[in-house]
Amino acid sequence: MFDANMPTDQVCLGRKRPVPSCPNPLFLQWLTELRDSAKEKGLKTQYVYQKAINSLKKYPLPLKNGKEAKILQNFGDGICKILDERLQKHYREHGSDAPIHLATSCQGSNVASSKQMEEPRKEPSGNLSEPMKRTQREVRKEKGTKKKREYVPQKRSGGYAVLLTLYRHAQMPGSKGFMFRNELQTEAQPLCEKSFTVPDLGSKYTAWSSVSTLIQKDLLVKTHNPARYSLTDQGLALAERLDSEETGMAKEHGEQMSGEEDSRDGPDVVDLTLVEDEEEQEDKESCRSSKTSERLATALSVNQATGHISESDAAGKSQTLETGRTAMGWHLPPGSYDIVLCVDVIETTGGSSGRKQELVKELQRNCVTFDIRKLNVGDFLWVAREKVTPVPGQLRPPVGKELVLDYIIERKRMDDLCGSIIDGRFREQKFRLKRCGLRKPIYLVEECGSAAAHLSIPESTLQQAIVNTQVVDGFFVKRVQDVKESAAYLTIMTRYLQKLYHNCTLFCHSRELEGDGGDESEQTANLSCSLMAFTEFNYGAIKNKCQTVREVFARQLMQISGVSGDKAAAVLEHYSTVSSLLQAYDRCSSESEKEKLLSSIKYGKLKRSTTVFNIDNNKKC
Repeated sequence: MFDANMPTDQVCLGRKRPVPSCPNPLFLQWLTELRDSAKEKGLKTQYVYQKAINSLKKYPLPLKNGKEAKILQNFGDGICKILDERLQKHYREHGSDAPIHLATSCQGSNVASSKQMEEPRKEPSGNLSEPMKRTQREVRKEKGTKKKREYVPQKRSGGYAVLLTLYRHAQMPGSKGFMFRNELQTEAQPLCEKSFTVPDLGSKYTAWSSVSTLIQKDLLVKTHNPARYSLTDQGLALAERLDSEETGMAKEHGEQMSGEEDSRDGPDVVDLTLVEDEEEQEDKESCRSSKTSERLATALSVNQATGHISESDAAGKSQTLETGRTAMGWHLPPGSYDIVLCVDVIETTGGSSGRKQELVKELQRNCVTFDIRKLNVGDFLWVAREKVTPVPGQLRPPVGKELVLDYIIERKRMDDLCGSIIDGRFREQKFRLKRCGLRKPIYLVEECGSAAAHLSIPESTLQQAIVNTQVVDGFFVKRVQDVKESAAYLTIMTRYLQKLYHNCTLFCHSRELEGDGGDESEQTANLSCSLMAFTEFNYGAIKNKCQTVREVFARQLMQISGVSGDKAAAVLEHYSTVSSLLQAYDRCSSESEKEKLLSSIKYGKLKRSTTVFNIDNNKKC
């Protein structure tokens, strides 16, 4: 009745662990017989029996009858009825007390099948199946215990350049141990093939996007606000390895070049009979070098016309251009940019929208190229926008680079000026305009006719505030009567700047690295100018960003009556925090010495003496 040959799927399982015996061997055997019988007859019920076999193998508890097997998956009424009939037949043949859950109590064929399951394990060592099984197990173990691959950024990628730049900066004497975003992008750009600020065509990612991966891999740490980037111990070790590989490749390249030069030079033997031949060769070499220099000059001019600077071009131009400018990363040659007026979005929406829309209509009527955007300081400014050509197949053209010109305008109506003086915005706005990094701040004041006579502040006080802005603060003040005159002035300024920067090469510089630049008249005379990128300018002018202790102390000083921005800056040069100033007061031996502590500090262009409150005892000195 029982088949001595067990199915092959139970013999060659190939598992790592021995398969536990099924607690229902009779049910399993009967289902296997039913499956094989259906398979011989070509019936599709073979697949139903196979599913039931798989479910039964997974069930760890013994079953008393076929009805209990109905709780298992793929067991229907038909299969359960067949199992009950087979079970009743088994009891009639072997008695009602015959065990059904132990394989040893089954018939001899079942015992034989269990022996067959053990026989392959006792095969002689000469059999080839055993080594094959072992190799399969070893391969599976290796796959399971495979170590994670170490993350190493691709050469000349953004992460590669950032790691090398931070490592080399950390090795410099007197290094502060971290770098800001702008200086990190500027110094890492020559080591990277992609731009850190401008995405590639058809993509929104730049080389700077790889910084998030470095932080995720625990190679880089970002702290503070503004952000400071520094290497972790793991990142330092990886960067050191990358730097050693970089320097090793540079040495090999240098040795190859020197070997080629040595092979060309040959031995240092002087043959007097070949003087004339050497002179002819020197003439030929001089001609070749002159041709080579002409080719390099042509290549440099082409690169300048296209606005791209490669690493080899930067090395070639280091003799003709300033070192700082070549390290800036990019520039805009003449003819490759447009001068565009930027209008703050507040100047076009909200409040009396009709009056604000009138300004936009006037600019459009005057054919002025302008762009409405969010400005964190000022109401109007001008940018040099790179000319870009649309890419076939793309909806929008690529984003052009933008540099901020040195002119910024704060527009004030008389009623707005009155409100800003009352709530303190007037001094704060002037202070922020001075610190924004642009050298030509302009106040555009609209008189508004006789409306100034009905304000809460006397007109004379408003006029005095305007004069102080021009004389004391050094702003250029332009008075107009209404919105039309404001639009006319913006139109004239736009055309003037287009003519002023017509033949200038504009270089991008970082405010953190190079300060605010030199004299603009000297730069325009040399047909070159160093300007900030618009993104850096607008980010640095955020009003509510996290401030340092020095900046908070400056704001506190300016709350004292009579303390202007210049006075606060002069005090900060000597005492950068409140605690340092209070400690200086504590070191004074008398009250008179405390009163004269700040009187020796000079401020402004005229170097006048500082007059502020004695913070220690609230006496004016």
